[in-house]
Amino acid sequence: MATSLNCSSYKKYEIRKRNPDPKTCALLVIDMQNYFSSMAKPILDNVLTTIHLCRRASIPVFFTRHCHKSPADYAMLGEWWNNDLIYDGTVEAQLMPQIGRLAGVDEVIEKNTYSALANTRLHERLVEMGVQEVIVSGVMTNLCCETTAREAFVRGYRVFFSTDATATSDPELHEATLKNLAYGFAYLVDCKRLQAGLFGN
Repeated sequence: MATSLNCSSYKKYEIRKRNPDPKTCALLVIDMQNYFSSMAKPILDNVLTTIHLCRRASIPVFFTRHCHKSPADYAMLGEWWNNDLIYDGTVEAQLMPQIGRLAGVDEVIEKNTYSALANTRLHERLVEMGVQEVIVSGVMTNLCCETTAREAFVRGYRVFFSTDATATSDPELHEATLKNLAYGFAYLVDCKRLQAGLFGN
């Protein structure tokens, strides 16, 4: 069962507030693939809303696609998940149709570990574009989304983490991520706050 936080329940974790700056921000849509569809479907509308809001504000959008091409790129994921991985060229590795039709070829970043910034050119592309902030959305809250958010913070990006456009398999894991990130890594946002922050009430 997918878990995300709607309404304002995440506000109990907030330590500080800030709005993204559309001039220096990018949206990262993490792993909205068929493999994760059971988790991703409940937040699909919120992810699509987040993408729409960012595109409307001229914020660049990148979509990650987690996939493995050979045992050489399994690393610890193979051991940890008993080789139950997402293999390139399969239906499971494809972006969900509702997401895939929005993603330009040059906007899709392939990755083979939890972080979208590890073993990819995403960081270099963001630097070239002058991006200083990232908004993180997608799945899974506590794995790829959280790891990407933490690494982005360590690399010097201001991080915004969506509470209602991220999801995982367990509510406690979802809330633990929000609590941890709000404490030391990211500003929390949802669709309503993102719209207000970008366009006003």
